[in-house]
Amino acid sequence: MKIICVGRNYAAHAAELKNEVPTEPVIFLKPDTALLPKRQPFFYPDFSKDIHFETEVVVRIDRLGKNIAPKFAHKYYSELSLGIDFTARDLQQKLKEKGLPWEKAKAFDGSAPTGQFIDKSTLPEVNQLNFELKINGESRQSGNTSQMLFPIDELISYVSKYFTLKIGDLIFTGTPQGVGPITIGDHLEAYLENEKVLDLKIR
Repeated sequence: MKIICVGRNYAAHAAELKNEVPTEPVIFLKPDTALLPKRQPFFYPDFSKDIHFETEVVVRIDRLGKNIAPKFAHKYYSELSLGIDFTARDLQQKLKEKGLPWEKAKAFDGSAPTGQFIDKSTLPEVNQLNFELKINGESRQSGNTSQMLFPIDELISYVSKYFTLKIGDLIFTGTPQGVGPITIGDHLEAYLENEKVLDLKIR
């Protein structure tokens, strides 16, 4: 399986990082080792002093697909969850300044914890989903999928032009504004439509 991530998919988030708003999806990949085993904490890596959280709606692909038309994309997934795209912001900035790829800052081990998946038939329409991240009980980030520059089905169609989608592949669909740093001892809880799907401690 592979983890396909979408960057800058919320205009306000692009603005907060002083990035241009893209005219087409920004795509990068994470290896399967970026997944965090269930019920395991996230261990703060020693190569960064500025790890940031980015809360995202995650789609799990359940059909093989290539060159999928947007109108058929909804047939290729039946479950959604939330995930955290952990980013070593200090390392990312150094790599970007040198014009280098920044996978080291995005794709390191444990950088893509995901929550419990929920059948989309039990949720509101996928382009109207509310989600929220609380840290130590305080709301730190929230969004709604209606704010996406490129909706979920369009993302699936776009990605499938370049990568064959396989059963079990995950698509991290981008983060809204409000990203920020984590510290050792933090307790992260992510909610999709008021249902807690992710509970994570930072060690």
